[in-house]
Amino acid sequence: MKTTELINKRLSKDRPMTTISIRMPQDVLDDLKHVAPMLGFSGYQPLIRAYIGKGLRADLEKLQDSRIEDLAENLRKRGISEEVIAEAIAETRAVA
Repeated sequence: MKTTELINKRLSKDRPMTTISIRMPQDVLDDLKHVAPMLGFSGYQPLIRAYIGKGLRADLEKLQDSRIEDLAENLRKRGISEEVIAEAIAETRAVA
């Protein structure tokens, strides 16, 4: 799936939701409830989703960058020029 399609899907308001249960310290929940309206959230659950989404996107980006670097290293070992590798990485990131 292209990145634009993925972003549009993620921004869709009618994405299916599922209920989960998570245990956390009461003081953390109290802080979330206190902070959420100050950050413009309607409640603590949307704030938790935002925190999870932000962390998940960061981790996915790191993992993708790691895979690209692994591929680049394998290409270097096979004698592919640094210039060609850099061009391929730039094109890949422009598409993603």
